[in-house]
Formats: sequence, C-alpha cells, structure tokens
Amino acid sequence: MRQRYVHLLLMAFLALVLAACTSGEAGPEGPAGPAGPAGPAGPAGSAAELNAGDLTCTECHNDTTLITGKEAAWEESLHGTGEAFVRGTSAGCAGCHSGGAFTAMVAAGQNPGTVEEGDPNPTRQDCRTCHEIHNTYTDADWAVTTEEPVELYAFEGMTYDGGEGNLCATCHQPRRGIDEIVDGNIEITSTHWGPHHGPQSAMLLGLAGAGADGLALEGNPSSHYSMVEGTCVTCHMGEGASHTFEPDVAACESCHSGAENFDINGLQTEVQAMLDELEVALLAKGWLERAPEEEGGGLHPAVASVPAGEAAALWNWIYVAHEDKSLGVHNPAYTKELLQAGLDSLGG
Repeated sequence: MRQRYVHLLLMAFLALVLAACTSGEAGPEGPAGPAGPAGPAGPAGSAAELNAGDLTCTECHNDTTLITGKEAAWEESLHGTGEAFVRGTSAGCAGCHSGGAFTAMVAAGQNPGTVEEGDPNPTRQDCRTCHEIHNTYTDADWAVTTEEPVELYAFEGMTYDGGEGNLCATCHQPRRGIDEIVDGNIEITSTHWGPHHGPQSAMLLGLAGAGADGLALEGNPSSHYSMVEGTCVTCHMGEGASHTFEPDVAACESCHSGAENFDINGLQTEVQAMLDELEVALLAKGWLERAPEEEGGGLHPAVASVPAGEAAALWNWIYVAHEDKSLGVHNPAYTKELLQAGLDSLGG
C-alpha cells in the first residue's frame, strides 16, 4: 500500500509539472528548418479566371486589327520598304535613315548633327520610331515620340512648328542651302547635288530655293502650313490614321469643296509643264545629264562650275521635281516662283 501511495504522489507531481509547462509563455521562435521538396504543380487556371483589367497589354494586344491593320498599311509605305535604312550605319545618315538611331537623335536634340556614330544594327522607320512603344504598356504608347518644334538644320533661326507634323519635319528637311557664289559661279560638286531628300518642311515654309541671281530666295509660308492643324499628319494620314502615308483627297475637301484629285485648279498640270520646260533648257545647257541606260537612264546634275543663275535653275528643278515631289501642292506660290526664276535665268 505504501508503494502504491508513493506512486500516486509521483504521478500527481508530474501532472503539475506538465500543466505548468503548457500554461507558461511561449519561448522565442527557433531558426527555420530547411525547405522541403516542391509539391506537384496545380492545374492551369482557365482564361476566364484571369482579370483582364490587370493586363494593360491587352489595350493594344488583343483580337482586333488595331496593330495588324496599321502594320499592313505601313508595309506598303516607303518607310516600310526599300533599302534606305542600310545607310543608317553612317553617322551622317543614321538619325533619319535608321529607326533606332532616330529615337536617339530626338533624345539628343532633334538634329542630324547630334548623331556622332552610325547604327551598327539599322532598322526601318517602324512603330517604335514614331511612337512611345512599350514605355507604359498601355494605349498611351501610341503617343508620338516628339511634337517639339523643329529648328531647321540648314537654316539658322528658322523653326517649323506644325503640331504632330513636327515629328515628320524632324527628318523631312533640307540638309543644305544653295552653295555660295564664287567669282560669279557656283560649284556643283556631286551628281547628288541639291537640298537633299525630303525638304517638304522647308517648302511649306517657303525656304531652301534660289532666285535667278543664284542667291537664296525666301518666300511665304503656305496655307497648308499656317491653316492646316497637324500639317503633315492631317493630309497624309487623314481621320483614319492611314499608315501608308499616302495623302487622301478627302482631306482636301474641307477647304477645296468638290475636289476629285490633287490637281486643284490645274496647279499640278501647270507646275509639271514648267518643270518640263526647265528640264529641256538644262539639258541643252549641259547642266543636267542623263545616265546610261545600263545605269537606269535617270537624270542627274553635271559636275561643273556653273554660272550662278543657271546653277540656281538646276537647284530649283532638283528641289521641286525630285525632292519635294508634290508638284506645287505643298506651297503653290513658292513653287511657281522658283521655277519661273529658273526659266528666267536660262532665258526661258
């Protein structure tokens, strides 16, 4: 009996000790043990379970033709075809000939002179050239990369400010004005002599041409610059934002009611006739030459020292016929003034 009594007391004591341990405060947490093996992957969720409101990419990347339609049109444009982009490997050309280098040029100040190196991987002027693609991953990415007024590269103190058209004018501007007169002559140094491709912004402003005396001739800005909001974009993209960049006669009708083509009031017909007359006179003088048929048979300037007025006639012919290419639409009065100055200098 005594042993049993002692055993019961011992058990009671142990019960009290255990009760004291379980009712006391928890001690500090010990260090974490090693991670266990990964469990099997769960079943894939259905598309319906995704919250599309959190997927900002779907504002552009969806089952509509928002992107593919613009891409298809762009592929038909001059920006989307040809090999002009390969010139982007040259520092002097990269800012406008390579889409990737254009972005860097805009960041550096919108001037071809700010580009110090060629682009080792030149691209065409594509979506990212003109839009803020993948900056926000929302439809704000469709904003154009720049609308800042453009200080023309070749004409100090002259600025093009045409709204969204400023994006275009960043590159569509002359790289030079007519050369200085030396001893009554102007030296034509290259078969590529002229204001350089894409001088449409200067034509709209009434700049970059030459008078019958061989000096730079400044005209008046066109109504297509001063009265058309958005300038280039309004006429070349229209309400539907066409990415072929081909102008639409419908864009003209708000000012030119009933217009059926761009030869409004016979302007283009008149300009073409003046160009043809000037071309004949320049060929007769020898300042314009035709390449051999095996080289395409195209016309190019003769490399020569040319009397200033006659050099101006050649300059204006190149400017209107092969660089601006609108046959007077961009600036009717200035275009005809330049061609008449050329004809006058050649005795036409």
